[in-house]
Amino acid sequence: MKAFVPQLVYIEPRALEYPLGRELKEKFEKMGMEIRETTSHNQVRNIPGDNELQQYRNAKSTLVVGVRKTLKFDTSKPSAEYAIPLATGCMGHCHYCYLQTTLGSKPYIRTYVNLDEIFDQAQKYMDERKPEITRFEAACTSDIVGIDHLTHALKKTIEFFGESEYGQLRFVTKYHHVDHLLNAKHNGKTRFRFSVNARYVIKNFEPGTSSFDERLEAARKVAQAGYPLGFIVAPIYIHEGWREGYQELFERLSHSLEGIDLTGLSFELIQHRFTKPAKNVIQKRYPKSKLEMDEEKRKYKWGRYGIGKYVYQKDEAKDLEETIRGYIHSFFPEAEIQYFT
Repeated sequence: MKAFVPQLVYIEPRALEYPLGRELKEKFEKMGMEIRETTSHNQVRNIPGDNELQQYRNAKSTLVVGVRKTLKFDTSKPSAEYAIPLATGCMGHCHYCYLQTTLGSKPYIRTYVNLDEIFDQAQKYMDERKPEITRFEAACTSDIVGIDHLTHALKKTIEFFGESEYGQLRFVTKYHHVDHLLNAKHNGKTRFRFSVNARYVIKNFEPGTSSFDERLEAARKVAQAGYPLGFIVAPIYIHEGWREGYQELFERLSHSLEGIDLTGLSFELIQHRFTKPAKNVIQKRYPKSKLEMDEEKRKYKWGRYGIGKYVYQKDEAKDLEETIRGYIHSFFPEAEIQYFT
């Protein structure tokens, strides 16, 4: 899969007050891109398209260069203590993604150029918690690896945490464009995680992302570069032949990592779930999706703030968890496993 290249770029005027903003403007000008001005990265209008669906698809190939004004970091439990805001939005078209509803009418991709201010805020959080380690998640609202070949903001962040005493960085990706990150001075402070899944899930629900083989090749490179390595299997999805599909996943993963030091390898497992608002948005944006979202087949689970979600029935969920844990233990007996419903 080719690296992401935006079809349209918006730049917030204040972004040009920062070195990265000026650098990106010059880069995109040399690439011959159409560049427009926007008063704010939160107020991007006039994205091309004859209807809402066309505008949505065009937004997913639009990059907005802006300044992150809100420097109060969101919490990111249980993955980390805080979400570090480097970017928002993703060029992928994963049908099940929670960003469908989280980003709502703003599905375009935003990158923030005031990195020093973001790093200063991260340092304050670390100072407040020391001597405890403070973990920061960089992929709560984006797939940061997917745009970093253009911005190198993630690379700068990896090296910032590499020099920190009480901080750690983590993120997850479905993209394989990692070569520029292999020589980053991470000092073991960054956990690089890849999202993987059964063939059926990747084929039917993850358009616009790197192939499974490309992700495995990238994972091997990352591990050889000394990064702590992890994988997220999400969503774990019941489909015809799911047992065989997930067994094959871990077999292929095991073969691809032969000869690699897997000390500290981690897995995070998340079963498929959806909310009613998410279902409505997904059906509108991906009307031919095969994603199963039948409320009658699910169990309703109350969530935070009174927003509930539909999860698998108790017996199905138990079967899923025990089966997937069993596969992981057979191929990666020393790995750490976290399972989320």
